[in-house]
Amino acid sequence: MALLSYRSKPHCGGQGVYVRHLSRELVNLGHEVEVFSGQPYPELDPGVRLTKVPSLDLYREPDPFRVPRPREFRDLVDVQEFLTMCVGGFPEPRTFARRVARLLAERVGDFDVVHDNQVLAYGMLDIERLGLPMVTTIHHPITFDRRIDLEAAPTLRRKLAVRRWYGFLRMQGKVARQARRILTPSEASRRDIARDFGVDPARMQVILLGVDDGFAPPTRPRVPGRILAMASADAPMKGIATLLEAFAKLRTERDVELVLVSKPQPGGRTEQMIDRLGIGDSVRFVHGVSDADLVELMGSAEIACVPSLYEGFSLPTAELMACATPLVVSRAGAIPEVVGEDGQCADLVTPGDVGELEQALERMLDDPDRRARMGAAGRRRVQELFSWRAVAAATAAAYQGAIDDRTAGQTADQEDPRADR
Repeated sequence: MALLSYRSKPHCGGQGVYVRHLSRELVNLGHEVEVFSGQPYPELDPGVRLTKVPSLDLYREPDPFRVPRPREFRDLVDVQEFLTMCVGGFPEPRTFARRVARLLAERVGDFDVVHDNQVLAYGMLDIERLGLPMVTTIHHPITFDRRIDLEAAPTLRRKLAVRRWYGFLRMQGKVARQARRILTPSEASRRDIARDFGVDPARMQVILLGVDDGFAPPTRPRVPGRILAMASADAPMKGIATLLEAFAKLRTERDVELVLVSKPQPGGRTEQMIDRLGIGDSVRFVHGVSDADLVELMGSAEIACVPSLYEGFSLPTAELMACATPLVVSRAGAIPEVVGEDGQCADLVTPGDVGELEQALERMLDDPDRRARMGAAGRRRVQELFSWRAVAAATAAAYQGAIDDRTAGQTADQEDPRADR
């Protein structure tokens, strides 16, 4: 199987984590997997083959929105990628799809099935026309990101820039409506994909995501007063602004610290807000850490917070539960599905409500017994529901269904006397 992902950042963001763990477990089940990815490339386990599909890497750190040297341009796809960036658009899904379709056209006989990990670009339709069965994963419709970013945009000029950036969504909606088999990680995403992209719910299957076995409860005492939050991007959708305001109020009366697993944009909204609130001495950013260091960090916090305004699943939430870290989370998107709505694993609060979040954090800090019970309940829930081996088995069954559908369609064409006309 060919697993396609236009970018696969290893340690944060759902795409790279999904690619790594799914590919490993598929190989463990006896399948052959080749990952095709643009930059940043994924970290893959032994037995999984990586084919790099290099882009111009226009958003790489530390020089995003860079101007490539003339010798870097290899073909017209590179030119399209650069010009789209120049007018404020996000070109990577479209240009990756063109490149990978060209590669697969030369290797049709090497694969039984293709898995599109939310590329949703026109090149995916070209790959299907090659006769390759396809399964598509949509983690959540990016329409939510666009809505939240538009609401947060302070000026008309900024709103226009946001609309240009998300111009690829029209393409993604068209491709999603033509996808034959769609996998999505939650009922919330399934509902939202149907509404925002106009996809028939009957063509979608919910397969929960997994948590790696390395995420486990700590062996050392937790740091008193430490609150931790995961945020893969300095973006309004992650709700970090709400957490910062709530934390600033807590800090006036308590000895607390906030650890953000994130790399903020220099001079961006998060850094500006920290300066405005005067909490710079109590907020620490961590990024680029190893898996082992991340697990240790998750287990060091007395409380973790997931203040997102929307999530299609929220892998960090499940990973924190696996570390038995008690949670305060937003009642947003699929987060209630992950933690359960009975309050045993997490306190659920209204997204964007600073006062409610502050009170929930305060109650949790004051009740160590409840923190212990909640952490243990979260750990049990992960062990019962979130297994990458189960994800891989269900995904492999979806692959077989796509292959069977393609075979049945070809047989019908052969038997139809009109097929030769």
